[in-house]
Amino acid sequence: MDYLIHHMLRASARRFPDKEALVHLDRRLTYREVWSRVEGLAEGLTRSGLKRGERVGIFLDTSIPQTLSIFAISRAGGVFVPINSLLFPEQVGHIARDCQMKGLITAASKLGTLGPILKDLPSLEFLIVVSDAEVPDSASLPVGDFEDLCGLPGLAASSDRAIDKDLGAILYTSGSTGKPKGVMLSHSNVCAGASIVSDYLEISERERILALLPFSFDAGLNQVMTAFQQGATIVLMTFVFAREIVRTLLSERITGLAGVPTLWSLLAQPSSSLAKQPLPDLRYITNTGGAMPQPVLGALRQALPTSRIFLMYGLTEAFRSTYLPPEELDRRPTSMGKAIPDTEILVINEDGKLCGPGEVGELVHRGPTVSLGYWGAPDLTARVLRPHPLRQPELGEGELVCYSGDYVTMDEEGFLYFVGRRDTMIKTSGFRVSPTEVEEVLFQSGLVKGAAVIGVPDDVLGQTVKAFVSARDGDAVAVAELLEFCARKMPRHMVPKAIEVLDELPKTTSGKVNYPALRKREGL
Repeated sequence: MDYLIHHMLRASARRFPDKEALVHLDRRLTYREVWSRVEGLAEGLTRSGLKRGERVGIFLDTSIPQTLSIFAISRAGGVFVPINSLLFPEQVGHIARDCQMKGLITAASKLGTLGPILKDLPSLEFLIVVSDAEVPDSASLPVGDFEDLCGLPGLAASSDRAIDKDLGAILYTSGSTGKPKGVMLSHSNVCAGASIVSDYLEISERERILALLPFSFDAGLNQVMTAFQQGATIVLMTFVFAREIVRTLLSERITGLAGVPTLWSLLAQPSSSLAKQPLPDLRYITNTGGAMPQPVLGALRQALPTSRIFLMYGLTEAFRSTYLPPEELDRRPTSMGKAIPDTEILVINEDGKLCGPGEVGELVHRGPTVSLGYWGAPDLTARVLRPHPLRQPELGEGELVCYSGDYVTMDEEGFLYFVGRRDTMIKTSGFRVSPTEVEEVLFQSGLVKGAAVIGVPDDVLGQTVKAFVSARDGDAVAVAELLEFCARKMPRHMVPKAIEVLDELPKTTSGKVNYPALRKREGL
């Protein structure tokens, strides 16, 4: 029976032992080879002292060792904590201290900068190091060599002690304020997410999935989970230029690709060469992490006429919530769609009642992907995970649902539309303004590549609307023309009072627009 995270890989290794499973640069591993290395590394983790439920950090660049580590930690009974490789040592230290990390898997080249941080982590007892450089003498903890451990014989077949409700992973996510908080995912959360996405995307062993999103981001993690659960092939990649992605899509005959709006905006630029190169193997693409601008969606539909485009919405605390079937794009291109399989989505008003069509309310998620809450933060968990608002006895006593903090509306046919984050809605002149709606108009102008909108305090109006934009390839932003366009398309209270042109919009480590960084620029 497959009920733990590593069971998904194990089952595929039994079904497809000689099938290509994992690709990075010039390395290609079959399912048999991947499982053998995972078993060996799990044995090494156990010999290092890892016990059931203890946390192990993975601080590696996109690579085969990064992927193997996830499943080996699960196999050894631990909890994996993927850390984005772009984080600075102080941020890594916060995560390690917060979750009381027992071990860390990293690269020798990263140990030099991590040295002072590691000395201040009383819970950390061992390191496992990928030897891409000489291990510095400052490493005072026991150090295991990654490749040597992967060559160990593996654990006893009956050594699993965890159950599906146990903690399997912690993903650290940044909010609008404060330090990153750890979202706790059970084994069943992760396995259910893989099954659900495989269902509506119709993922099978025939897929070749290109992984561009970091595994510290829930959508990126799900890509490797769905691939290994279904016996597909996953191709790992880092990139600098969009045309590198296009070349890989072609050379690896990629069938599936997930991205965030900033990635799709990059690929929609003429310099990406996406529109010049037919990609007959690319069966589907998915968008998450924010609304895809309509001009970008139009460009992708034109460049990828045979690819199915799935618009999705989700949050780390409940993974995926909704998706829009590709056949609905023409009728409702701005919709988030409806609930994913085995999930119920409610739109709840401030009185805890169901909203009617067109009424703005908070999206509430019920289903098997609702997380266990935030590590070490019971009060914060209680604000987000609450009893079912309708309190119907037939729905089960004590079941918790996830309050997303996002405002949405639902139309007469049950399709959902994003309005804005509860904590980022702009209140100006007595009106409530959705930053997303203003951003969409800025994109519609055709004058910008990127756009982000925030509220700025104002003594008279309460707040005013400020926009940050970046230019298209080789163009300058005509601010006066952009403001004139906005004035023609929006009510006066929605038109930005100021537009600041940036070379590039700041991004989070998962590639989304970094709104806290923009607020910090304004001293907020």
